[in-house]
Parts: sequence; C-alpha cells; structure tokens
Amino acid sequence: MSKGQDRNKYDKLDLSTRIVILGLIFTLVFPFNIFSATDSPQRPQLPRKPIKIEEPDNTTPKDPVQAEPDLSEFPDSMWLTVPRHQRVEVVGDSVEFTGDSLKVTQIAVVPVETDTTAAATNPDDEFDPDYVVRDFNPDPTRAVWMSALFPGLGQLYNRRYWKLPIVIGGFMGLGYATSWNNRMLNDYTQAYRDLMDNDPSTKSYMDFFPPNAKEEDLNRSWMERTFKARKDFYRRNRDLCIICMVGVYLIAMVDAYVDASLSHFDISPDLTMDVYPTLIPDTRNSRVGIGLQWALNF
Repeated sequence: MSKGQDRNKYDKLDLSTRIVILGLIFTLVFPFNIFSATDSPQRPQLPRKPIKIEEPDNTTPKDPVQAEPDLSEFPDSMWLTVPRHQRVEVVGDSVEFTGDSLKVTQIAVVPVETDTTAAATNPDDEFDPDYVVRDFNPDPTRAVWMSALFPGLGQLYNRRYWKLPIVIGGFMGLGYATSWNNRMLNDYTQAYRDLMDNDPSTKSYMDFFPPNAKEEDLNRSWMERTFKARKDFYRRNRDLCIICMVGVYLIAMVDAYVDASLSHFDISPDLTMDVYPTLIPDTRNSRVGIGLQWALNF
C-alpha cells in the first residue's frame, strides 16, 4: 500500500521538478571541469622557463619572491582559474638573479665627540672683545670721498691719526695766510687808488704813516712806487697761498687713496734691498770691471 502511494506521489510531480532533480543527479555524478580543454582536473603549472627578476648584486632572497607571472606562458585553463592581477608565489630556488648596475654604498659615519664642542657652544662663557682679531680693510673709494668732503677725514678713516694734524694744520695755516695777504692787498690797492685819483678827500694812503706825518713832507713818486710794489707783492703771496691750499687738498685725497690701497698689499719678509759686489763684463775688451749691484726683491 505504501509503495503504491509513493508511486502515485512520484507521478504527481510536474515536469519542471523532474528536470531539476535530474540536473542535481547529473552534477553530482560528473566532474565540474567538463568544459575545460583537458580531460581531467589539473593544478596550475608554473612555466618551465624561470622568471627573471633583477636584484642588486651580492643579495640573496630569504623569503619567497612575489612576482607577477606572464599569462601567455600558462595553459589556457589558467585563464579561468587565475585572475589577471593575482600574484603567484614563486619559490626562491626557481628564480634566476641577474647582475644589476645599481650598487648599494654605505655612507661612512664620522663619530663626533660631544665634549669637543661644549666649550664653544656653552652660553655661560663670557665673550671678551679684547681677544677678537679684527681685520681692517679700508675702501680706497670711500677714503677719497671722505677726504674730498673735508681735509683729513680720509686719513682719519684709514686710521692714520698721525697724519691728521699735518693735514689740518697745513690747511688752516694756508687759509690764514691767504686771508691775511688778501686783507693787505685790499689796503694797499685802496691806498694806491687814492694816491692816483688826485682827490683831496681820499687820503687812505696816509693811514700807513705816523699820525704826525705831513703829506707835504712825503715824496709822491716814492709813495706811488712803494704802494704799487706792495700791492703786487701781497697779490702774489695770496695767489701762492691759494695754490698751496689746493695742493694740500689734492695731496690729502691722493694720500688717502694710496694709503687705503696699500693696506691690502702683502708685505712679505722678502721685500728687501740688497747691495753686494759684482763683476761687470766689458764687451769692448776682455777686461772685467768690479762694481756694486743693487737688487730690490718684491
């Protein structure tokens, strides 16, 4: 009775249910790789040709190298089982290493003792400016301009203090001499004009004589010659003092420039002058003269 009931139940199954059951049975009986190009399932085989991976010289890999294989060397079945971007683990003994031009060079490390710089970088040390060596290099152009601005200022800039009173004293002395000669020139010029104009009201020339002197007792021609000579004398002295002032002014400028330029000149111990006896050959005859030779080493 039960077998008849099961058969009736099986007959009652529809066509779609029967197809699904048959498909499951077919799947369990037959293998999964029936659509593969090979007859039986196989594990992915690595290519026979070793993969070349460039590594630096004198290096040996300790761990397996991760490399991306060339998919063209694998069987066609690998296209369905191995993704394109999947990395395949390669055993180290199957990897061939080639030499590379890249070399690893270790940079030498120089040890530095900390106590060698402690004295120089210690902020507690006091700075003594008396032990600082200052190198003074004056500028010749600046020295000239300072001397042109005021006489003696260029010598002061070059630190030639002993030249300062000479320049200032000479300039002031010549300035005073110029002023005095110019004042005397004006007095004698006015006296000579009053003497030559024949005007009785202008008698400035009498200021050069004592108060009790009378004009009638004086020789007029002698006064004319004397006043003219004195006028020319003081004019010449005044002009000479002006020329000397200009000369001192220019000399101070030149001295400041040369002194500043020579401060950069290296004076070595070989800068000496030697005088020693020597034999002087005579080209006219076979005789040899005896003399002194003067040599300057610079």
